Amino acid sequence: MRDLADENAIIAAVRAAESRTRGQIVCVLARQVCDPSAFVALYAAALALITPWLLLEWTRWSAQFVFAVQIGVFVVAFLLMGWTRLGVILTPRAVRRRQAFRVAQEQFVARGLRRTSSRAGVLIFVSLAEHYARIVADEDLDDQISEAEWRLAIEELTVNLHEGRITEGFVAAIARSGDLLARAAPPDGGANELPDHLVRLN
Repeated sequence: MRDLADENAIIAAVRAAESRTRGQIVCVLARQVCDPSAFVALYAAALALITPWLLLEWTRWSAQFVFAVQIGVFVVAFLLMGWTRLGVILTPRAVRRRQAFRVAQEQFVARGLRRTSSRAGVLIFVSLAEHYARIVADEDLDDQISEAEWRLAIEELTVNLHEGRITEGFVAAIARSGDLLARAAPPDGGANELPDHLVRLN
């Protein structure tokens, strides 16, 4: 999925949502957050280990040449999987989601959402390569907004993402988050504490 997000539309949606609440919304879009290097090395090594058995069985090549081919197989496989999406695809889904979850949590802190005076910060996070979306909200909102309500916002986001509508997904999730924040953290006349632009990673 290509990054076709319309930043102006997302900024407008964030400003419209924040006009109804003292909460702060930050959107982050990543191309890829998963580091597949460990699994790339594992799969490349497995292919390299299999190679000599096949070649010694089915060819008359010398052992020295076979072992040289083995090294070549490892290097080519490692580079192929490391430089293409194949490495991410071969990384187990649970690992990809765990890494994406960690990055979402890190971005919540890095973007200053934990330090807002309202304690009503919300991060809308999407990583394209992992097909991962998450909304991270300040803990002070837990008593007023249920997990099921946040899940509805995530569903609106993911339905659009699956159709390749990145901008529409963000705008829908922002609007739903704005509705929830308007109820849980009504406006108090305070200043906008955080930038409204779309944060792009990678």
